[in-house]
Amino acid sequence: MPTNQTAALGAHTVNRIGFGAMQLAGPGVFGPPSDPDAVRAVLRRAVELGVDHIDTAQYYGPDVVNELIREALAPYPAGLRIVSKVGGARDAAGGWLPAQRPDELRAGVEENLATLGVESLAAVNLRLMDADPSGAQPLVPLAEQLGAMEDLRREGKIEGIGISTADRATVEQALELVDLACVQNAFSIVQRDSQDVLELCAERGIAFVPFFPLGSAFTGGPGAIAAVPQVSEVAAKHGVSTSQVALAWLLHRDPHILLIPGTSSIAHLEENLGAASVALDDEDMAALEHVRQAGDPMEAVHDESR
Repeated sequence: MPTNQTAALGAHTVNRIGFGAMQLAGPGVFGPPSDPDAVRAVLRRAVELGVDHIDTAQYYGPDVVNELIREALAPYPAGLRIVSKVGGARDAAGGWLPAQRPDELRAGVEENLATLGVESLAAVNLRLMDADPSGAQPLVPLAEQLGAMEDLRREGKIEGIGISTADRATVEQALELVDLACVQNAFSIVQRDSQDVLELCAERGIAFVPFFPLGSAFTGGPGAIAAVPQVSEVAAKHGVSTSQVALAWLLHRDPHILLIPGTSSIAHLEENLGAASVALDDEDMAALEHVRQAGDPMEAVHDESR
């Protein structure tokens, strides 16, 4: 298994497999789930099994996921680190919209605090999005966005600043402006375009938190990973699932990687957390290095699917 089971998330140390809460909302990450009690049970089970890092966002629902987290877990156990994100919003039909102005970022943080029922968040990611194609909201300079985030950090409303969907040049620019606790980019065994960002995070001691850790629905998701011969062969060798191999590969890839796989199923939750016990050897890692890469996981989507 990986030599380290914990890693830094800003000023905190957390277990390397956390929980991504996006899938707890209704279809399209919009509206309530069909079975809120089952969702709350998943959250409670995650904490029982040692999850101490939950990733969420106010615009998941919107409000729905944060409120479920509060209902299930508040008063929050000591040591639980909740990370959220700002930079996006939803329209009345559930569409994704940019919300990148400093006042919108501040409002996003305040809404996260209110719906979660907390006074501060362990970290908040600035989710970079393209400008509104209508031109109603032009692209906001990164310095203005991060300036707003730094103000919120100094006020104690967030402890760490992260950035999401950023290429290496953008992360480098961000690091000239603020300290970063984490970077969230798409990355998996079948999609490694952010390898250069991972390398930068490793150089700077920053947590790298992949979304789409089991592939995007637009590139086949876990089913596509299961069909990869190298992955299925390693899974058979160890007597584990192909999804566990894909998650274990990430844990072995670099000690700065933190995982936040999401699910609304207790069985899948337990399977995901079991990846921490999968010990891949050098032969396994060499075989998995040659996995064929899928297409762009962000194509035709506006937010991450865990």
